Amino acid sequence: MKLPLTPDALSKEKVDAAAVGMGLTLPHQEQWDFLQSLYTLDLQAAPGSGKTSLIGLKLALLAQGWTSATHGVCVLSHTNTAKDEVRKRVVGTLAGRRLLRYPHFIGTIQSFTRTFLATPAIRGQGGRVLVVDDDAYAAAAQRILHTSWTYAKLRTTLKHQTDGERLLSDASYVCEGTDLEVVSFRPLPFGAKSESGKQFTALKHRIAWSGIFRFADMYAIAERHLARAPDLARAVAGRFPFVLLDEMQDTDAVQQRLLDKVFGAGGTVMQRVGDVNQRIFSGSSIGGAGASSFPMPMAGELPVSRRFGGRIASLAAQLTVHRRQEIIGHGPEGTVALLLFDEKSVHEVVPAFEYLAAQMVPEGLLAASPPRVLGARKQRGAAQQYPQSLACYVPGFGAVEDDQTTATRGLLAPIVREARAGWKTGQGQAAVVDLWNGIRALTCPTFSRAASPLPALGRLDRAPATAGGRTRAILLDLLTGAMEEPEVWTVVTSRLAAGLRDLADGSALDLSSLDTVLEPDRVQTGMPARQGTAIAGTIQSAKGETHAATLLLDCLGRTGRKYDVGQAIPL
Repeated sequence: MKLPLTPDALSKEKVDAAAVGMGLTLPHQEQWDFLQSLYTLDLQAAPGSGKTSLIGLKLALLAQGWTSATHGVCVLSHTNTAKDEVRKRVVGTLAGRRLLRYPHFIGTIQSFTRTFLATPAIRGQGGRVLVVDDDAYAAAAQRILHTSWTYAKLRTTLKHQTDGERLLSDASYVCEGTDLEVVSFRPLPFGAKSESGKQFTALKHRIAWSGIFRFADMYAIAERHLARAPDLARAVAGRFPFVLLDEMQDTDAVQQRLLDKVFGAGGTVMQRVGDVNQRIFSGSSIGGAGASSFPMPMAGELPVSRRFGGRIASLAAQLTVHRRQEIIGHGPEGTVALLLFDEKSVHEVVPAFEYLAAQMVPEGLLAASPPRVLGARKQRGAAQQYPQSLACYVPGFGAVEDDQTTATRGLLAPIVREARAGWKTGQGQAAVVDLWNGIRALTCPTFSRAASPLPALGRLDRAPATAGGRTRAILLDLLTGAMEEPEVWTVVTSRLAAGLRDLADGSALDLSSLDTVLEPDRVQTGMPARQGTAIAGTIQSAKGETHAATLLLDCLGRTGRKYDVGQAIPL
């Protein structure tokens, strides 16, 4: 269909005026080609090429000239970080804010799938969606398995498997034709028709009916819904005649297949933007995830980077893995250094880097953008090589990570963090609903019956003196209070526990299990507190960031056999 735009929406005059308003310059023809295109295309963008700024500018122009009240612009990304960056650029202009309302949509591919495909399918069958989160699902599955005699045979069988806990926690739906099957990360050690197999499937269905799902479940349920309702794809595609996909390189095969089924008929303008050499996910997953077809052979290019100068650009261009790429550096010149050390001095590597950064980077810039210490591997594995992970370079990092793994699985803290992020970006109503539904889902297994007795948010009383009113006040505190302070967290979650007892209305409540759900937040961003200013993390966690100084540590790869930097040095 023809896009509902005013004829001059992307004219040179409109583009120039919008760019000035956003403080952007457009010296390259490639930038204009992307901004003024209204056809399906791919754009391959080098690191620091201003891709996100261009996307924000184009969306502002589209919003300003959009004429339809029922057809919208759909902006999708792989990660919440990329989605938040787009939203940040959009809310910076008056016209762009229109894209935050109906009929438009800005979100991740996961949230798009959940909103327009999976949730309607689940509700159509009488079900509900309280929370979609792998950790929340794992916590619910383990609690039910170990507290219900209904699954005694399955519990015994999994007990004899070295990875039995993960087999259950990773149980996911996959779509086979028009049906859903239950699988895990590896073939199950029992047949589907055996007693253990029947209990495995029954437990998955029970958790689904309680409203708790894994991320992969949403894609499978959406695929089945599309297979059973052939007109659905046409209806969704008709709602969104223009679709922009950001960070396209990280879209896996399952997501790509789903998007092709919805938008692949050819009536939608599909513009995909990313950098194939910044792909952060390469492993397989349920459904056969892998590299997408991005970029197409005739893709546009944004080769000029303002993040660094020619010296670093030249080095980065030599390290491109998935596709040869010319990177032209027009940013600060910077310095490339190689730190050599032996096993006895490994703990001196990070302090030496911090010293170099303090000597070379202006103090104000360093304070605004602290040095980053990055590695491919968080924790030590079974291999004997040393150093092999971030924990080897940063004492205590591995211990904190190990503690986090068990301390935050399925707990309240991750749900609160996600809701607070939504609240800060202006999604107030959605943030409150997601937070309350997350609490209902997490506490569901602690009650004596499968379904949570906690009412939906709309049924909570608003009067301050009632249990519902007090609960609403607690939710607001969780969203806006100083939850980073342990004392505040303890007080608010204690009030929440008391409120849940009141709202349970006499239902049997396992308080010991509830106490586990409301454990204080132990998640720590960056590396443990210590002298120095650097922040440690994985390479994946820093994707798309601009740093004043970056240290890439030599760590063992995923297989634990080779060092990543060691393989790159010959290049």
